[in-house]
Amino acid sequence: MYRSFHVKNEIRVLAIDDSALISDQIMIVGAFFRGGDWLDGVMRSYVKKDGMDSTDVITNMIMSSKHREQIRIIMLDGVTYAGFNPVDINLIWERTGLPIIAVMRCYPDLRKIEDALMHLPEPEKRMDTILRAGSITEVRPNPGSNPIYIQCAGIEAQHAAKIVKLTATRSNIPEPLRVAHLIATGIVLGESRGKA
Repeated sequence: MYRSFHVKNEIRVLAIDDSALISDQIMIVGAFFRGGDWLDGVMRSYVKKDGMDSTDVITNMIMSSKHREQIRIIMLDGVTYAGFNPVDINLIWERTGLPIIAVMRCYPDLRKIEDALMHLPEPEKRMDTILRAGSITEVRPNPGSNPIYIQCAGIEAQHAAKIVKLTATRSNIPEPLRVAHLIATGIVLGESRGKA
């Protein structure tokens, strides 16, 4: 069952991205936004590189946030963090009651992902979690822009696409995710770099 809500210009979004893979514990940063324009807060936590804890850590971030009651959408940078630490977007939705939009720059190559997972513990469980994210929808955030791809839990793809377009105010990537990435890499590397 999908959560029903009206998409306002200043919809409250919590976007979460990870930092560079420079240690066994990888910082993840949440940027709390109103629409695609206003940063209202920042939070951080840590997940294990190539671990299996990202679903629990992200759920705990959401549930412990002082902004929890205002959040309407969770945006994630794909469905793996800290290398191949898979995120179960459906489980996060079930636990928090908040719709999830996982955003990807490129269409994922599932065969390459499956091959890479064979070098890690519990490869089948990891792949099952990745596949559980469901169908992939192409979105063009701005006229003439390159496509990005989304997976959703708790929200229909057409409504998720509308939110992605609304929040992609500075680039092809929704601003909340872009800022979460800049903060995460800037803190860990001393200067932001790379693309969200």
